[in-house]
Amino acid sequence: MPDWLRKFAREHRTGFLMLTGIGVFLTLISPLGSGSLPFHWRLIYWVGLMYLGGSSGHYSALLLERAAPTLPLFPRYALIAAMVSLPVSAAVIAIQAASGSLPPLQYWPFVYMSVLVVSSGVSLMTYLFEHRAGASGDSQAGRALTDKLPPRLRSADILALESEDHYLRVHTSRGDELILMRLSDAMAAVETLEGSQTHRSWWVAREAIADVERENGRAKLTLTSGAIAPVSRTYVPVLREKGWI
Repeated sequence: MPDWLRKFAREHRTGFLMLTGIGVFLTLISPLGSGSLPFHWRLIYWVGLMYLGGSSGHYSALLLERAAPTLPLFPRYALIAAMVSLPVSAAVIAIQAASGSLPPLQYWPFVYMSVLVVSSGVSLMTYLFEHRAGASGDSQAGRALTDKLPPRLRSADILALESEDHYLRVHTSRGDELILMRLSDAMAAVETLEGSQTHRSWWVAREAIADVERENGRAKLTLTSGAIAPVSRTYVPVLREKGWI
């Protein structure tokens, strides 16, 4: 598997599992007349539509972040549900057409509304998950940091902080983002998380460490995202005392 695909799958593992679960559930209840299909085709049909909806939702969220960055979370997800329903409805109609039963034009709004019901349910589940995660206390980074992140990353797990000149790259379980913030201020915002500075330019969360490597007398930490965090000699005693290396 290519590295970029492996990284994408790792960062979106929870979303893939949720979409797969919903796809399997829809396969079993067979809505919208899909019960006439054999089980394996029905499974491919619904899980495929869920993945299409998930990827459409991802890019819809990116578009809204640029077009309306201050839009509150609930209306944001409502808009995403409406936007996602367009390509998924088109896919449903195209599949029906390919099978030789193109629905009449007046039936298309019904297809869209049916897809919108499913998309709204998925969006509501995602909203509740994001809202609950964002409302949790001590396990979350402070708002001084999270408010600078795009909405899709605000409730993600903070894996590491990396200083880049006057900017800060925030590594999260859903990707990374470059923001304008000092490393010292960011570390103050994540003081409730179990983590440690590993280098003058790096802070790493304990749970983000996937592997520890030593080469030429130097250590480096491989994070769950695939990023590599260096360990300088200054911080080796501290990390050794904590049992990290």
